[in-house]
Amino acid sequence: MVNLDDAITARLESHGETFEILLDPKVVDLIKAGKQFDIVEYMAVEDVFKNASKGTRPPEDKVKEAFGTTEIADIARRILEKGEVQMTAEQRKEMLEAKRHQVVAYIAANAINPQTHTPHPPSRIEMALEEAKFHVDLFKPLDKEIEEAMKLLRPLIPIRFERSRIAIKLKGTDYGRCYDDLISYGIVDREVWTPEGDWIGSMEIPAGVITELTEKLKHKTRGSASVKLVNE
Repeated sequence: MVNLDDAITARLESHGETFEILLDPKVVDLIKAGKQFDIVEYMAVEDVFKNASKGTRPPEDKVKEAFGTTEIADIARRILEKGEVQMTAEQRKEMLEAKRHQVVAYIAANAINPQTHTPHPPSRIEMALEEAKFHVDLFKPLDKEIEEAMKLLRPLIPIRFERSRIAIKLKGTDYGRCYDDLISYGIVDREVWTPEGDWIGSMEIPAGVITELTEKLKHKTRGSASVKLVNE
């Protein structure tokens, strides 16, 4: 549990009251990384305050009225999601930019232009999101942010999520050096070794990263790797 002197404050104004909790500063990094976590584990004190610096607490009936519960985990999560976390303007800006980048990167990797069956460059997605006036929320789950971004993108550019099955052929001598790249993109669900010593496998991956994986494999095998779309 974090030392009280190092704790940061999360604050929510609701029902005419101020509700505060004291948190480990590591929470900022967890939010920035888009990770899920048990907020109680990162509380300096498992309690809700009216004024954390003075140690004063709000009336219990006000807590119940505002949150509908007296369970500290539920209250803390609501304060974190709906309130404000003490951080510098620069920290907030960096976190917003990092989360926006996550949204753009995910869409670029997993979505395609259905008219050309090719991925959209991240720059095009970014420009369309700016046109749509998309704003990220630090405390909204990443999947919800992506869902909202796609809703705004569809009227502006032809786009949809799509996964494709690919077949990969590698020389047996290249398989070891390519293994980490293969498993970083998905799960190889079928594989066979040929009598000639070649490895052939198939996997399903986001359509938007086929070119990226192909280029990595070609580079590591000096052009001998083969990657083909499989029509099932």
